[in-house]
Amino acid sequence: MGIPAFYRWLVDRYPLSVVQVREEAPVVVNGVQVPIDSSRPNPNGVEFDNLYLDMNGIVHPCFHPEDRPPPKSYDEVYKAVFVYIDHLFSLVRPRKLLYMAIDGVAPRAKMNQQRARRFRAAKDRADAAAEAEKLRDDFESQPEKLCNPEEINKMDSNVITPGTEFMALLSSALRYYICLRINSDPGWRGIKVILSDASVPGEGEHKIASYIRSQRNLPGFDPNARHCLYGLDADLIMLALATHEIHFSILREDVRVARRTERTSKFENKNKSSSKEGKVWNHEVNHEVPRKKFQFLNIWVLRDYLQHDLKIFGAKMKIDLERLIDDFVFICLFVGNDFLPHVPSLEISEGAIDLLMTVYKKEFAAMGGYLTNSFEVNLERVEHFLQIVGSHESAIFRKRIQLQREMNSHLRDAVEVEQKIGSIWMKSFERSANFLGRSNPNSTASVLKGQVQQGEEEWKEEYYSEKFEVKSEDECQKLKRHAVEKYVEGICWVMHYYYQGVCSWQWFYPYHYAPFASDFLDLKDLEVQFKLGIPFKPFNQLMGVLPAASAHALPLRYRNLMTDPSSSIIDFYPADFELDMNGKRFSWQAVCKLPFVDESRLLAEVKRVEYTLTDDEKQRNSWSMDMLFVHFSHPLTSKIRSFYRRKKDHPKLPKTKLKKRIDPKISSGMNGFIYISDKTIFSPEIFSPIEGMTLITKNKTIFVYYKIPPIQTHISKIPSGVILPNKSISKKDVQPAPVLWHERSMFKRKNLERPLSHAIAGHRLSQLACSLVSNHYRERKQAVNVRKLDKNAINGQCKMQKMLEQRTIHESNGNGNVLGKRKHRGGSRRKKKVQVMSQESGQNTSNLGKRKRGGHGRHKRKRN
Repeated sequence: MGIPAFYRWLVDRYPLSVVQVREEAPVVVNGVQVPIDSSRPNPNGVEFDNLYLDMNGIVHPCFHPEDRPPPKSYDEVYKAVFVYIDHLFSLVRPRKLLYMAIDGVAPRAKMNQQRARRFRAAKDRADAAAEAEKLRDDFESQPEKLCNPEEINKMDSNVITPGTEFMALLSSALRYYICLRINSDPGWRGIKVILSDASVPGEGEHKIASYIRSQRNLPGFDPNARHCLYGLDADLIMLALATHEIHFSILREDVRVARRTERTSKFENKNKSSSKEGKVWNHEVNHEVPRKKFQFLNIWVLRDYLQHDLKIFGAKMKIDLERLIDDFVFICLFVGNDFLPHVPSLEISEGAIDLLMTVYKKEFAAMGGYLTNSFEVNLERVEHFLQIVGSHESAIFRKRIQLQREMNSHLRDAVEVEQKIGSIWMKSFERSANFLGRSNPNSTASVLKGQVQQGEEEWKEEYYSEKFEVKSEDECQKLKRHAVEKYVEGICWVMHYYYQGVCSWQWFYPYHYAPFASDFLDLKDLEVQFKLGIPFKPFNQLMGVLPAASAHALPLRYRNLMTDPSSSIIDFYPADFELDMNGKRFSWQAVCKLPFVDESRLLAEVKRVEYTLTDDEKQRNSWSMDMLFVHFSHPLTSKIRSFYRRKKDHPKLPKTKLKKRIDPKISSGMNGFIYISDKTIFSPEIFSPIEGMTLITKNKTIFVYYKIPPIQTHISKIPSGVILPNKSISKKDVQPAPVLWHERSMFKRKNLERPLSHAIAGHRLSQLACSLVSNHYRERKQAVNVRKLDKNAINGQCKMQKMLEQRTIHESNGNGNVLGKRKHRGGSRRKKKVQVMSQESGQNTSNLGKRKRGGHGRHKRKRN
């Protein structure tokens, strides 16, 4: 999951660090799509040496896709994964190495987050199933549209966890796929392929980072090697910065294009699934190309941006960019990551990173310099830094309260509208929203209800009382101190994890919430130490992260520990649990308040049932090593074959204990060790584990196990001999420092002592202003029209009265006076005409006289 909203912030702040990927369009001949020749030059104008794939970022979209119908079987998932890898490979076209890393058993610090996500996924599935049951009557005529429970269990996405049958089959499928591509694709033939599957402990992206760090500063290392890492997590950016490799790019989906096409894709999929012609979605390899646009995030450009944005003015020492980058990675930990909750006052959407960077630059001299030295953290300086950040907390919470009151006002208006319209439609919408997994209209209300009134008096005590469930003041102080100590341990653990690897497999942060920045006091006296320990076995991790609803992924006796009411650890698997919105808008952002697993109790119960495992289950429950694949034509092949011939009868061969150091001169600069066993080296034929895919005959792929060199201290410097790219960022490309979120609010409302109740702003204010002006002019026009009507009516009445008077005179005087009356009336008309003409502007007296005389002449001629 990484750092929420970080990538969006980065793209908005540093836009030139992202470029669109140029894709070569596939050629279609006679209706058949011809595979792209990945051995040709890269259309992006750069040749990458190494491509690293964080495979969980591929498996999850293939398991529950958004742009096509969901798969009906595991085989369909695996075929979709093959197509996805083909597409990424054609975009990058690595020339030396392809490294595919699947998440193995994670450190305990990550397992808590995995547990929350999997319990939440099971809860959402249960809610959807309950809703489907309510709607069952609506589909009686089409019962095939309703999934049976077995199908639901089979396609449970929680099986994407180390130790499950799905992950074991995925490893087998990828081994087949790699051999298929090396044998048939010229772009694969000259490279090395490493597969680190779920049996190798560690998260996928951290196994990749560990490999990159292990190769630096060793014989044969190329400081100008070009790396490309694919993955969806934002913390990949932090890992890339932490390697201090210059020529590094991160490949990821263009999230802006994805949002624009999501609705269209869902609509098209709905039409496809409802088509009466019954068209089948083709899942064959090379037939289904992902409908996505991709971007390169270039780390060297991001480094240039950070050099401008983190410039320290008035520094008394020479500023080291590499140290600044390490400190940037460090301060971003406080906005949240996979291992620690974010500090309550720091939200990226509220400009938290801008605040952290501003404080860092202003306080750099006062702190005494850098906060970190590689993975080592200077706690005394960190305390100074966090105290300054904490001084902004009150303003941040006041702003939140202000926005909350405005939201309350809008909510009350919405409730009034709802009451007028009626609640029938709203209830129907809520049922539909819940079924579709969307946020419903009540989500805003739940946010307001669940939000602690931070920013008011005693907001700290109220926060700890509400979130940490403490009552007395003494208890609050003890808990606050313990939370601070554990959080400090957490930031030290994460920095070690990013820069050196796992320093403790067992450590974890034991709370759902973080302390306030202003509460980080007396840090310099803390002694932070870790014990390495060992990773969980795969089945033990499954027991620690899966809910009871996903117990089908475990062996039978393990399931009973999760589902039997008499189990001594049944409290680890609650059927229901609290979801705290914690001020967030969407339900998926809620905090899952699950009980933390007691490791000693869990391991004690699991140990009692391990003897019941079958041989296949024991294999799934064990650790393994990375696998290395090369073509017969690769220089490594001859060395591997000769080593195997010498050791084929050695008693340690079945135990995979025989190793040989790799010569970097024949491996394109790669260091490490190869391990051989009786199951490795070569098979003339390779059977497909996936139904419908062909047998590989005349196989020319060789495979061994691989292990990276021993862990060495990571040097947080750019490697010697690196050729730095030209500066791509100038001062004009750097955006000005943004006004801090909470200060921008105070500037806008500096003349207001408090926010106005029922205030109107934004688009609504614009609409009402336009409406007010329109109504004003409409009413004014109507008033003018009324006055005209009234005037016409009065003139009509006067005219009618005059006509009646004239008729009366005519009747009394006889016919002789009629001509005289006409003459008088005609004269009157001429007088009126002269008066009107005399009033017109721009007319002179002589013209009026001429027109008047002309008028008399016409009347005279007519009369004669």
